[in-house]
Amino acid sequence: MKNFLRFLSEIVQYPSAIVGVTIITLMIAIGVYAMVSIPYDEAVRLWRGGEDVWYQNPRNAAPSWFNYFTPKKLPETILITSFEEENPVLRKELAEKTILPREAGGDEIILTYTFEYDYDEFPKDLIIYFRSRYNEKLPFVAVRWYTPDEREIRVADMSIQARQTYRIVQDQRLVRRLRGLSPEIGLFADPESETPVPLKGTYKMVIEGLTFEQASNIDAEFVLHGQLHGWAGTDHLRRDLTVALLWGIPIALAFGLVASLGTGVATMIIAAIGVWFGGWVDDLIQRITEINLVLPFLSILIMVGTFYSRSIWVILGFTILLSIFTGAIKSYRAIFMQVRESTYIEAARAYGASDGRIIFRYLIPRIIPLLIPGLVIGIPAFVFLEAALAFLGLGDPVLPTWGKIINDAQFNGALYNGFYYWIVQPAVLLMLTGLAFSSLGFALDRIFNPRLRGM
Repeated sequence: MKNFLRFLSEIVQYPSAIVGVTIITLMIAIGVYAMVSIPYDEAVRLWRGGEDVWYQNPRNAAPSWFNYFTPKKLPETILITSFEEENPVLRKELAEKTILPREAGGDEIILTYTFEYDYDEFPKDLIIYFRSRYNEKLPFVAVRWYTPDEREIRVADMSIQARQTYRIVQDQRLVRRLRGLSPEIGLFADPESETPVPLKGTYKMVIEGLTFEQASNIDAEFVLHGQLHGWAGTDHLRRDLTVALLWGIPIALAFGLVASLGTGVATMIIAAIGVWFGGWVDDLIQRITEINLVLPFLSILIMVGTFYSRSIWVILGFTILLSIFTGAIKSYRAIFMQVRESTYIEAARAYGASDGRIIFRYLIPRIIPLLIPGLVIGIPAFVFLEAALAFLGLGDPVLPTWGKIINDAQFNGALYNGFYYWIVQPAVLLMLTGLAFSSLGFALDRIFNPRLRGM
């Protein structure tokens, strides 16, 4: 306990360590939140799903926080549904539903969608997803649009199937009624303005439906696709990038920690075994190390991902194997050579301690303080390695990771099309990870390495 308190008193003297610990703690908390709020199977389903899962989202929409940095207030996605039993987190508003029985049979169903539009630009798309229940006679609906200045616009009159999607912006008859304006502009344009600008205020869309059979029903979901969506934006498949950004944290930390810990511990143990037994054992370890040093590390991993498996666990296993016999073997060997000549080692041999006890109880514990900073500093290197493999298209196709986001962005011309958020967000998270662990690692190196304490 005293040693731990002394360690804390030393580490708080380094501002870089405090910054690193703060960032790492925050990342761990967010990673835990991601795994609890979005279970693994659900995260994989969401990431592998396309428009069938993310139909509510606009395509290639920037994050909502863009409005804090733009002179004009850009529209965000608006979702209003009458499916009361299917009202997940994204669907924050429910439509007003009125059912009036008809004497001739069936019902008159009125769905009212009211929303505020106070944006300076027009939306991307307007879609109505109908869902009806009937036996033989198709329900009929009439869609009316009411503007803040109390104008009424007839949008559509049609019969609907059990499941039907009506894309308002693709209705050419509505375009003619709007005098050639595209519906996403004409339905919101201020009639008093010479150039099309949105008329701000309260809008209302009313769907008047008629059913002709008992137990028939009509429901609909109205989706206004804005130019902004969510805290992280969307990609070309309408996927919310928040899922990959959140789940990328535990994946990156797990990959970096396991790879760094596995490589560091294995390297240290093998170096200790070679030094203690000497002879052909030490020679074999050194020859393997020298051969491995000239092997193309990244090229081998690319071959594994191309011809064998892209599973992140397979890549992790090969990463550890290829990283054990590196220059660290020779560094640890030089330290162990000095420790082996210590008097307490001679005393342990004199009273008959076994080889395993001497290696694991006397040799290795002496250099653990030197190992810890190296392990911490090595984590971001492996995090960047995983991201680099994913960027090259060799990442796990199932898992949502930062590297996969950058790969998709690069493949779909994000920078060319101006979707900078698509690349900047995962890149910033990668840089923060490197900054956090490097800052903490350098501080630990000053604490544990006596030669650096005075520097």
